[in-house]
Amino acid sequence: MEWLGRAKINFTHAPSPRPVRQRDGTETDLLKICESTTPPCHLNPLLFNGHLQTMWTATKPHGPQVYYRRKVFEADHKTYKGTFAVDFAVEPFEETDDTLPRRTAYFTDQQFESLPSDDSKPMLVILHGLSGGSHEVYLRHVIAPLIGQGGWEVCVVNSRGCARSKISSGVLYNARATWDVRQTINWLHGKFPNRPLFGMGFSLGANMLTNYCGEEGANCLLKAAVVVSNPFNLEVSSKLLQNNFIGREIYLRVMGGAMKQLIATHKESIEEFTNLNLAAVEKVTYLHEFDREVQCPTWGYPTEYAYYRDASSTDAVLGIRIPFIAINATDDPIAVNEALPYEEFRQNPSTILITTSLGGHLCWFENGGTRWHPRPIGNFLNHMAFNVDFDSIKPLQDPRTTDKTSRGADYDPMRRKLAIVEG
Repeated sequence: MEWLGRAKINFTHAPSPRPVRQRDGTETDLLKICESTTPPCHLNPLLFNGHLQTMWTATKPHGPQVYYRRKVFEADHKTYKGTFAVDFAVEPFEETDDTLPRRTAYFTDQQFESLPSDDSKPMLVILHGLSGGSHEVYLRHVIAPLIGQGGWEVCVVNSRGCARSKISSGVLYNARATWDVRQTINWLHGKFPNRPLFGMGFSLGANMLTNYCGEEGANCLLKAAVVVSNPFNLEVSSKLLQNNFIGREIYLRVMGGAMKQLIATHKESIEEFTNLNLAAVEKVTYLHEFDREVQCPTWGYPTEYAYYRDASSTDAVLGIRIPFIAINATDDPIAVNEALPYEEFRQNPSTILITTSLGGHLCWFENGGTRWHPRPIGNFLNHMAFNVDFDSIKPLQDPRTTDKTSRGADYDPMRRKLAIVEG
């Protein structure tokens, strides 16, 4: 236990972090930016370990209010067909829609077409955690200070079926489902050509965003990205959770139940578009059992562990070519410390892993109910958006391609085995 909730902060990085030039002409690097934008981490001393921090979320703190307008997109890739919903943070409004989460309504065609397209505001694209959505409180804590007077535009890509979005095909989402965020970022790049784009992901969404950045490599359209409470190595995380009572009977049971409810909510669509054995799904208790009955037959994996290995974002860290930071608590009971890719972060000068010794999973509760994580995230994003010369943070080519004698020079970190099973 840390003394009175004062968490220790560590930065894991390459020996020579990526150099960055600022708009005033001064030279710095990614590590110095992270160090200067990360405040001390003083948490509620009564929530003195990761379990207490994480379970405090069950008290359902309200958090700041954020209003959204939703746009439903049709997937533009025939393999990943179907629709997905993107929620854009907007000014408060009075209307309500009982079919959507609170403070969310659909864009009218006129509202959507009249969106400004030539401003240069920085825009943040967010991915939420497992079975969550734009309404999640950990996400709203970050968004609220950025929008409005903060000068940012923000949108949240909801995973298919989440946040009361509809399922319109047999293509669901999984831990490396990068196709919807890729289409969203490509669309934003075309719709708002003057806006610098940034990415942020939480928990499972952090895993997705890390995979996206690794897959895009030197072609990534984001200026920088932040991921929070990324489980990274899904197989390690799952097995460690299964091997202890709290992990199995609280976390895996709760997450499994949430995913079961998601399937139950969309039962008619699931029956129409897939061949899933819904009777077997109804009998599962834990998340890994759910993945065995849903993810494996959907994507063609023989076991849930083959899926976890293929979907993990550990190796993706090696493929990232934009400024990228990850924030994790080493006492996180879900995104466990044993699954964090410390060595991979030490290999890539474009990446920094920030770890705190306290904080739990997506929590970091301070005295009074505030949270710590919005401050380092907001400080970093604001610095990158308003202080940095964008020419100095263009995606790099793979530094290993120029030195074929370096360790792992021919290794392809983004080689994947995913196959779509036609049904």
